[in-house]
Amino acid sequence: MYSKFGQFINGKWQQSSDKQTYEVINPANEEIIGHASKASAKDVDDALKSAQKGLEVWKNTPPWQRSYTLRKIADKMREKQDVLAKWMTLEVGKPFAEAKGEVGGSADIFEWNAEETKRIYGQTVESRFKDTRVHVYYQPVGVVAALSPWNFPLVLSSRKISTALAAGCSVIIKPDVITPGTVMELVDICRECGVPDGVVNLLSGDPPSIASQLISSDIVKKISITGSSRVGKLILKQAADKVQRVTMELSGHSPFIVFEDADIKKATDMAIAAKFRNNGQVCISPNRFYIQENKKDEFVNLFIEKTKKLKIGDGMDPSVQLGPLTTKKRLNEVEELVETTKKEGGKVLLGGKRPQGFNKGFYYEPTIFDNIKDDFTIMKVEPFGPLVPMLSFKTFDEVIERANNHDLGLSSYICTNSMEKAHRASELMETGTVAVNTPLVAIAEAPFGGIKQAGYGREGGSMAIKDYLNVKYTHLGLKG
Repeated sequence: MYSKFGQFINGKWQQSSDKQTYEVINPANEEIIGHASKASAKDVDDALKSAQKGLEVWKNTPPWQRSYTLRKIADKMREKQDVLAKWMTLEVGKPFAEAKGEVGGSADIFEWNAEETKRIYGQTVESRFKDTRVHVYYQPVGVVAALSPWNFPLVLSSRKISTALAAGCSVIIKPDVITPGTVMELVDICRECGVPDGVVNLLSGDPPSIASQLISSDIVKKISITGSSRVGKLILKQAADKVQRVTMELSGHSPFIVFEDADIKKATDMAIAAKFRNNGQVCISPNRFYIQENKKDEFVNLFIEKTKKLKIGDGMDPSVQLGPLTTKKRLNEVEELVETTKKEGGKVLLGGKRPQGFNKGFYYEPTIFDNIKDDFTIMKVEPFGPLVPMLSFKTFDEVIERANNHDLGLSSYICTNSMEKAHRASELMETGTVAVNTPLVAIAEAPFGGIKQAGYGREGGSMAIKDYLNVKYTHLGLKG
């Protein structure tokens, strides 16, 4: 399936210079999807030179032309929705309908940035001197290294590529080895839609070596990474040597708070949608459930009832709501965390094992815990799987303090029918994003990102493009 692609350098698909490849596995059946090209050090050098040349072309392309090209990409993505969704289901394991939703969201990101490229507003500041003028304007930061993970390969690559292109930058995208085909298909759409040679480049292969070589290059001026906090810190240390601009969206451990005045039926629907999207392999997945004590039993019982109805299986089956975990490593880590939680005193209310009837595939049942305490491992370590620890709380102030007692501050969820609680809780949460009475967090028109050790910088919304631009101020004397 990967033979028509490879490395994308200077507007052309090509095999790696040493012809090396690696296997890509379908997590639903553990079969080999195909062999993808593995970039060599020479390929990385070639991509850097290609992006450097592409930058000279693209930064001098008028904004309205850049906008037209980005909009064309968005339209082409919608046209090829099923093709892109199939890649994601095969590589990630997520249900096909969910993958189609990701394609739609990714196309929206390109459309949003198509409009943003025409709205890079400068500023004229009133000068204190009669014979001078003060002008502030923006210029592309330069070549961008975009490091994208496997869990949402299309959305996360789209954020990085489209924002870079909107700003007038060239970009080198490095997809994860788990999901190269999804991103290759996206880059090929960029080629189809007339992005000039060298403006978008793709390197597939060993993530640490490719990333290290890109970041150590003087050509790269900005890095955008979505990944774990551990990897983000390593990237940040290396970027410091070159004082490169970095946007980082890292790990999350989101609290989900249900107040006693909430609509419990709606709250459980919201929790199911947010928690089990991509089988919990989501940085903004709710991982700590705090239910006000007089509503806890009602919430937990209804949550269990609805979770039992979710069908597990191959994502290509249209009746499936929960696909497999994406890798064997992820499955092993989820199993280990379940055993640790049980040893620490957690009680399994549902799940806690691999489902019966699956001889192949990295499947694991949705697992709900009770008797959880704030100091348990599952309350500190990001589960990145379908694990649901249930806790109770008494008062507003108590739950806010407990929810904020974490190093990660990416997102949080609030369920309440009180406008006062909704506003107060959202203002007090130490997270970059808050969802009140909705499971939706990441949308094209809003700034997305975290605080604390969940990263910094924003993707999406009108703020994102500023991270790809340099600010220049000119003090202009009118008399020469």
